[in-house]
Amino acid sequence: MTPELPRQRRGTVPQGHSRFPDYDVLAEAKHWDDKTRELVLDRVNRVPEISFFTDDEVAVLRPFVDVVMAQDTDPKIPVLNFIDEKYAKGSRDGYRYEELPDDDEVWRGLAADLRSAGFDALSGDAQRDFIEKLTESRRWEIIHRDILSAFYSHPWAWNEIGFGGPAYPRGYSRFGSPHMPESEREAWEPHEAVSWDPGEMREGLD
Repeated sequence: MTPELPRQRRGTVPQGHSRFPDYDVLAEAKHWDDKTRELVLDRVNRVPEISFFTDDEVAVLRPFVDVVMAQDTDPKIPVLNFIDEKYAKGSRDGYRYEELPDDDEVWRGLAADLRSAGFDALSGDAQRDFIEKLTESRRWEIIHRDILSAFYSHPWAWNEIGFGGPAYPRGYSRFGSPHMPESEREAWEPHEAVSWDPGEMREGLD
């Protein structure tokens, strides 16, 4: 059984609970260069408005993205807004699968399928079943890449996973020893309040 995560006491994390309840990566912003600090803070303070997807597409894509990332309650990272910004700017990843249309059309096709399935009105189990089938398709490669990129580029996600933030210009200097884990932790990196072995959890379920 997964231990209950404590409520976040410092900073913000998706859904308000994490393994690092007293950690706020934004407290380290003074150590970043000006451009990096501006870029990271903008992800929190200047969330892009939706301009690429239509209102009908947003109505089904937003709950879909939240289910994929298990964002059941507030606060939530506005993942769809950052995906929308990417395609509104005409950005691409430099390659395309031969059997798929352009990436933006993959997303529009997904929205059409979600509307046809009535995704936003489905039960939680039915929504997860829909996503499970989607993971077997090639277009999932595009969809989940965009979702993960948007989610984990946000500082709230960094708080959740205990990421120390940008390395420049301060850098990381402690490389330590595999026999002394603490020797690899920088002074500003957080300690887990709750930790567990996924292997032991799996054995308990079998």
